[in-house]
Amino acid sequence: MKNLLDVRDVTRTYRSGSTATAALRGVTFTVGKGKLVALRGRSGSGKTTLLNIVGGLDKPDGGSVCVAGHDVTAMGERERMRLRQDTVSYIFQSFGLLPVLSAAENVGVPLRIAGVAPKDRDSRVELMLSIVGLADHARQRPAELSGGEQQRVAIARALASRPSLLLADEPTGQLDRQTGRQIMRLLQAVVELEGVTALVATHDPALLDLADSVLHLVDGKITA
Repeated sequence: MKNLLDVRDVTRTYRSGSTATAALRGVTFTVGKGKLVALRGRSGSGKTTLLNIVGGLDKPDGGSVCVAGHDVTAMGERERMRLRQDTVSYIFQSFGLLPVLSAAENVGVPLRIAGVAPKDRDSRVELMLSIVGLADHARQRPAELSGGEQQRVAIARALASRPSLLLADEPTGQLDRQTGRQIMRLLQAVVELEGVTALVATHDPALLDLADSVLHLVDGKITA
């Protein structure tokens, strides 16, 4: 399979009373397997809407999305839930860590949900924390970690279940520029190491040179 992600003529309009706002207007692109692609656009350009549709959190009004050969837009809710469990993982700007759990326990959450045996789960968690450089912070809770360290835990958690596609929505938005660039370099490294495909939404031009390619989203359309 040459392309892991195939998006064709996707449209999405939000309606509130008599007001209609076109978030996506005929978006078409492909992402090759094992590539890190940056999705660039200002706030309100449709980046989050596009990521939500690709990951099965939202449905388009028209068009199609195929992930790893599966038509996401034709799936029912249960199938989309399975997609998010087995094939697609998210990294959010807000990190999304559970404050009462340690770093290791946070990373292990998707593996617990998937029913992975404790021994295999612990081994995978240890490996992922090592990859993101946090092996010595396994027992610390999010409040005891810096913003950059919390985002590293979030990356480890997203990769723990071996997804085919990683979606990241402004993953460096709450970090200073230097830390943000370190996180982007880490994403670049784990994409290569784990063989995962990543679509990363960002408006920070300093991070774009680390991607294999860049998609520019302007007013709901991909532009040259």
